[in-house]
Amino acid sequence: MSTAPIGIFDSGYGGLTVMKEIVKNLPEYDYLYLGDNARAPYGGRSFDTIYQYTRQCVEYLFDQNCHLIILACNTASAKALRNIQQKDLPNIAPDRRVLGVIRPTAEVIGRYSKTGHVGVLGTSGTVNSNSYVMEIRQQFPELTVYQEACPMWVPLVENQEYDSDGADYFIQQHIDGILSQSPKIDTLLLACTHYPLLLDKIKTYVGDDITILSQGEIVAKSLDDYLQRHPEIAEKCTTGRSKKFLTTDSTDDFDDHAKFFWGKEIASEFIDL
Repeated sequence: MSTAPIGIFDSGYGGLTVMKEIVKNLPEYDYLYLGDNARAPYGGRSFDTIYQYTRQCVEYLFDQNCHLIILACNTASAKALRNIQQKDLPNIAPDRRVLGVIRPTAEVIGRYSKTGHVGVLGTSGTVNSNSYVMEIRQQFPELTVYQEACPMWVPLVENQEYDSDGADYFIQQHIDGILSQSPKIDTLLLACTHYPLLLDKIKTYVGDDITILSQGEIVAKSLDDYLQRHPEIAEKCTTGRSKKFLTTDSTDDFDDHAKFFWGKEIASEFIDL
């Protein structure tokens, strides 16, 4: 193959918000995005099923000559990444790397909080996994972490209702829910790749003294740092500035939704896993 793109995987469209920031920060590389829309959402599925789906998509991206893959999906990062890194890569691709979105955020969140109290807003699957709590405490044991599951936020975004008046009820409900857990919370993490599209409305229910963090920019900076520290991986990623988008479901549906996450029109290709 003439290209060796950086692979970016998500169960659906949300990972495009992460890819958008990565491309903005590292425009020179080739990129290949895979959305497993036919089997989305992953959040309500079992640990084993999420692992099997994620591994299958990772192996597909390996077959497309990706030497580095970003799991731009909180559920996959929480429930599949560790097994893939520790059990699979040593056997199937010891010279390749798969990274997630949870650790990069956990590594920096403590720098933003002055009170030592931070809140995590995520899907029910991500919150129930406690992955952010564990990772943040490992990096910043002095922090107190609060969580709030926001089950309606992803449907609001995917149904393109994120800017509607009806969205305000659900957004305010969960902002009030997380902030009621502690008056000391001064940092909120949007632990879902869909949530940046709700940012303007979220800000209307959050005081100016609270910092809101989105994953995309953090993950992009972390990837830049990773490639500088691992030139042996960077050298395997080609720099042709190409971007290709794949979906396991309808391309028309993917393209229609994706333009809101990506910010402009795209043309995806269908693959059958």
